[in-house]
Amino acid sequence: MSTAFFVQSVLSFAIALGAAALSVVFLPVGGWVRAFLALALLYVVTSTFSLAKCVRDRQEAASVVSRVDQARLDRFLAEHDLLIGSKADG
Repeated sequence: MSTAFFVQSVLSFAIALGAAALSVVFLPVGGWVRAFLALALLYVVTSTFSLAKCVRDRQEAASVVSRVDQARLDRFLAEHDLLIGSKADG
């Protein structure tokens, strides 16, 4: 992930959140409706962060398992070279 992509993502999130917050503030409705919509917006934002963290954690866990499996396979192949024969044979 490049720095430019990170900055673009942060700015995009900030603009979207700001636009949604301004729309709730300037909506021509009563205070209770405005408070409800603001609370719903806050819930959506926190749920989004939580979901993003769960997806990232799952991807990192899969990556670690994949690296461990790859290391095991590399060690096995190094110990049992099929062209030369295994070390146990020699």
